[in-house]
Parts: sequence; structure tokens; C-alpha cells
Amino acid sequence: MTNEELLKDVVLKAFAALGVTLTDTDIVIERSRDTAHGDFATNAAMKFCKKVGMNPRDLANKLIENMHCDSLEKVEIAGPGFINFFMKKDALAGIIAKVLEAGDNYGHLPAKGKKIDVEYVSANPTGDLHLGHTRCAAIGDAIAKILMAAGYDVTREYYVNDCGNQVEHLGHSLRARYHAEFGEPLDLADDDYHGEDLIAIAKQIKELYGDKYLVDSEESHDFFIRFGIDTELNKIKKDLADFRVEFDKYTYESDIRKGGTIEKTIKDLSQYVYVDNGATYLATSKFVDDKDRPIIKSDGTYTYFMPDICYHYDKMSRGYDHLIDVLGADHHGYIGRMKSALMMKGYPEDVLEAEFVQVVRVYKDGQEVKMSKRTGKAIAHRELVADVGVDAVRFMFVERAASSHLDFNYNLAMEQSSANPVYYAQYAHARCCSLLSLGSDIPLDEKGSQLKEAQEMALLKTIGDFPTVIEVAAKERAPYKVAAYIHALGEKIHEFYAACRIIDRDNLPLTSSRLALIKAAEITMKNALSILGVSAPEKM
Repeated sequence: MTNEELLKDVVLKAFAALGVTLTDTDIVIERSRDTAHGDFATNAAMKFCKKVGMNPRDLANKLIENMHCDSLEKVEIAGPGFINFFMKKDALAGIIAKVLEAGDNYGHLPAKGKKIDVEYVSANPTGDLHLGHTRCAAIGDAIAKILMAAGYDVTREYYVNDCGNQVEHLGHSLRARYHAEFGEPLDLADDDYHGEDLIAIAKQIKELYGDKYLVDSEESHDFFIRFGIDTELNKIKKDLADFRVEFDKYTYESDIRKGGTIEKTIKDLSQYVYVDNGATYLATSKFVDDKDRPIIKSDGTYTYFMPDICYHYDKMSRGYDHLIDVLGADHHGYIGRMKSALMMKGYPEDVLEAEFVQVVRVYKDGQEVKMSKRTGKAIAHRELVADVGVDAVRFMFVERAASSHLDFNYNLAMEQSSANPVYYAQYAHARCCSLLSLGSDIPLDEKGSQLKEAQEMALLKTIGDFPTVIEVAAKERAPYKVAAYIHALGEKIHEFYAACRIIDRDNLPLTSSRLALIKAAEITMKNALSILGVSAPEKM
């Protein structure tokens, strides 16, 4: 139990003694900014004074009279009715033993018994990943990791769009490049794929199969599509794996379309289906969409919306309690129609949520960089990660809320100084490891019995905040809150190091307590960085 949970319980019992029943979500415990005002505070007296029929300060006094907790040094009333809690030093230091016992699991919360599917990236397998995909990957993967740490059963999913016009264009473009390898004129339409990556794939086909597919046929048509998809998808998988992004499940649109699934789904939704001017529509405006949406074009082909509906039904059939789609900012209109389609099957509106990820701009030497010097085209995911490293990209791509535009500072990402947030945090971890190595022969005082300095107390409280940060970040789908916590933890570690002599062999009891605190800080920092997919080096 964290100190915040402990204090919530104390406040709830004090209200219960006054005949008022509340839940833990009703009570907010906050860290005090100024230690002169205590370690923690609550506004509960002001929040519920009308319910009790008392003025806030009188209610605060009554609550304090009914507060019983051995971990509290004292409790005071401030201002119009804030209640300030002063913890005993040994109560704050108690977090050390909890962290050391939990180890890699510190910050992980009890299982919640709920299954969540998080779909992210899902880039079409028709070319390389761009920086929009990179940010979706960093944010989506961090959300999944945060939810897992918060106790949810999470599936990380990638949806492969291997059907439709874009796939036909891929097949035609690859066929044209293959024919060009045999000296034929390059036959590419304006809306085909002109990327040079297809040249390498065409060369590979020629090497493997010779001239086998020069004669156009249904077999060669299907071959070029499938070979192109498989090759491009394997490149995407490798790029994402190198970025420390893994998926539990890949679902293919082609599989969703098999077995008459779409036709059966349309029949099941018949009460919401109608035809207008030769096209077939779904009456999504009867739910939460702003207008009805076509599902079959006038030429008889399905719109992309229809297989997407079947895909989301498929996800729900797997027993998930909740679905999260991490999408680019240009998909805002998508979510209302998909929520409506799910509601048609009886699912609640909030069973699906979307995290919309805004665009990325890269700045170098104060100037926006839009084009790669290597390719003359937009900067690709692979290029940026190779230049500045996985850690910098993963951390700095989640530092801001997904809904905020991101200006990525190339120079800052390469800088080895406290101004670089990744370097700052990793250096704090490496500093902890160095101290633990220097004092490896000194037993750790897990009770932290000698700790009393302000910097020690501040670090203890920050370490103790970690489970609460995970809980809040999971609830709000907010990796940036974990990034902010990492910066705050690094700051407290550096301040502690600067103010206190950690290893003093003339005072082993104090050294033992301080090394135990350093060990708890090291574990917490490593666990927090891991949530964002960032490494925790032991030396720098």
C-alpha cells in the first residue's frame, strides 16, 4: 500500500465515523509542493462540506478527530479547509523495502481482470514507415506497457491491410519493376508506387524465379501482390522490432474477408442497411455518427469501412472488455462511425476509444527538416532511428500528449547534457549503479533508518509516487505522464547526490541507509524507463 492509498483509507474511515460513505475515487491525495505544509494534502473537507452540512474548517476538524494512523506525525488544517498530512520519517522510508522486494515488478498493480486490445501502427505494407508511424508506434506501445503494468490483460495488435486498391497498385508497380529488370520500358501510372525500394524487390524476384512471371496471368498478378506484401511487411516488422516494438497478434484483412464474413455481417445489420443511387449505406447517424456511411460502392466493391467493421466485431468476439485504436490525427471522422457500428451489435458506445496522434516535425540547427539528404524524400522512420538512436526517439516521441503536435529537436536528441531529457534520466540511473558498485561491500539498510535530510525525503516520496503515476497514466492513456515522472525522479536523484555524501566509510549506518535509497531509486528509474521502451544503462 502506498502512502497515498494509506491516507485515502484514513480519510474514508474518518468520513465513515461521521456517517458518510464515500469511495476511494472520491478522495484525492496530493503531494504537497512545500514541505512546510506537510508531505501530502487533501481537499476532501471542502469537497464534501455541503453533503455533511458543515463549513469546511469545522468538517476538517471533525475528520482529524477521527483520524488514526501510526504513520502520521501530525495533521493540520490550512486555508479554507485543506488537510495537510505530515508523515513520520520511517513511514516514508518504508517504501525502500517494498521496492527492493518487488524489484522489476515495482510499480506493477494487481490484476484488474479486464482484457484490452490495443491496435497501433497498422501501416499499409506498401512501403517504408514514416515518422507518423514512428510516433504511433512509440505511443501505442507505451500505452500497452502502461496498461499491462496497471494490471490489465493486454493484446498488442497490428492490422494488415492486404486488400484493396493500394495493394493492387503495389502488385502492378512491382510487376512493372520486374519487367524493367528484363529491359522492358517502365510502365508506372501516376497513382502507382514509384519508391526505389521496389527495384530491390524486383531484383530479388528475378534472382529467385528468373523470367517465370514475365507472362501476365492471374497467377502472376496474385504472385506480385503477395510477394510485395510479404516483403514490405517483413521490413516493417524488422524496423519495429529494432525500435523495440513487438506485437502479440497480426490480423490480415484478407482473412477477415474469407468465408462470406462480410456478406453475413451485412445481413445481420439489415435493419440499418439501405440503398441510395446504387450504393449501399449503413445508417450510422442513428447512433453517434454525423451522417450515414457507404459500405458498398455503386460498382459493387466494398468500401474500406465494411471490412473494418467485421474486424472490430472479430476483436470483440475474442472476449475483450475494451478496444483502443491508436490512429493518425486524420482519422477523427472514423471513430464515430465505428462506434456506431459496434452499437448496432449491442456494444456500449465507450467500448471503443481512439488515441489520435498528431504529426511530427523535425528541426535541426533551428530549421525544419522535411527531406532526407540521403533519399531526397521525406525522412523515414528507419533513418531517424539510425541517426539519433532508439532511446532518444522513443522517449522524446512520447514526451508530449498524443493530441499535441511534436517538434523533434534533432540537435537536442544528440546532445549529452542535462538539457537532453533522455540523457538526464539515463545518467541518473548510471550514477545510481556506479554508487552501488562502489559500495557493493556495504549491507543495505532496507528500513532507511538514518534518513532525515530534505533531499532524502523528497526522493523517497518521488519513488513512492510511481504506482500512482502508473494508475493515472493508464486511466488517461498518457505516456507523457510517465515521461514527466522520469524527469522528476532523475531530478531528485541528482539533487540527493549533490546534497548528501552517499558513501562515507566513517559512518557506515548512514551509508547503508543511503545506499538502500539509491538502490530503490535505481530500480524505480529502470522500471519507469522500461515502460517507455527506453534502456537503463549502468555506465555512461
